[in-house]
Amino acid sequence: MNLSRAEIIDLLQDETHQEQLFAKADAVRKEYVGDEVHLRGLMEFSNICRNNCMYCGIRRDNKLLGRYRMSAEEMVTTAHKAADMGFKTIVMQSGEDMHFTADVMCAIIEQIKKFDVAITLSIGERSYADYKAFYDAGADRYLMRIETTDKDLYHRLDPGMSWQHRYECLLMIKEIGYELGSGIMVGLPEQSIESIADDLLFLRDLGIDMAGIGPFIPHAQTPLKDATGGSLELALRTMAAMRLLMPDINIPATTAMESLHPQGRIKALRAGANVVMPNITEGEYRKLYELYPGKICVDDTPLHCRTCIGAKIMSIGRTIGQGYGGHNGKLPHQ
Repeated sequence: MNLSRAEIIDLLQDETHQEQLFAKADAVRKEYVGDEVHLRGLMEFSNICRNNCMYCGIRRDNKLLGRYRMSAEEMVTTAHKAADMGFKTIVMQSGEDMHFTADVMCAIIEQIKKFDVAITLSIGERSYADYKAFYDAGADRYLMRIETTDKDLYHRLDPGMSWQHRYECLLMIKEIGYELGSGIMVGLPEQSIESIADDLLFLRDLGIDMAGIGPFIPHAQTPLKDATGGSLELALRTMAAMRLLMPDINIPATTAMESLHPQGRIKALRAGANVVMPNITEGEYRKLYELYPGKICVDDTPLHCRTCIGAKIMSIGRTIGQGYGGHNGKLPHQ
């Protein structure tokens, strides 16, 4: 839909008619991407990060967090188990841990690619040469949130980082040929509704293939520990508006939504989402990758998560996608 900035602001502000918005987004989702829900197995392979973002639980200055870094062997084994469970995409996510050089990552990507899966990377800001090397090794998608297009807010919340550089990274990723995923956090301190509308228009104009919309949840070991968190309802309205703006892209029902409500991901699937990312990380690592508090399923096994979300998806009359779930049906390496 060709929504204006003013119309998006109205949708984001209108709590009274949000159920109609969710129903419209759900109908658009059904028309453009169907009833399949694509499962992406999320492997959180390192919680070491060089950055110090004010909202993030794995920020560099959080000295109370036990740090870990999975070995290449652990990563390949985890991916293999996930492929055996039926996952057709492995999402490899970490803090900005520069131990994982291009050579190290490419060797891991090449091993995991043998399991007939799509590979998504979410490892932050790198050089053009690194992005190209990862792509050439077999990575299909890259996720990197812009978080906010309010540059002053971005620089307050992400000290030592550059909004312009992050934007340039997104352009590099897109130019190389990846499916590009980006997104925003909703409910950040001093973030306005107008700013969120600008964020959605930015993502549309960037031509992304996937949009992740997540509520801000304050973490006790961050400078924003006493801030007011974002609401699930505003995050859902933002996600639904995104579906109207870009009808055929992939939109995940984010795990953070379920941390705010036991049926958060189901609510999201009924408001325009068509992707879920169950955690395939094993053991203590699940607890230690704590971007925000109250993270769900930290004591579960990957198989339990896969089974549980599968049952929820089928309970609302949706089906689990059997393919790679590429935007427009294809992946860069197909």
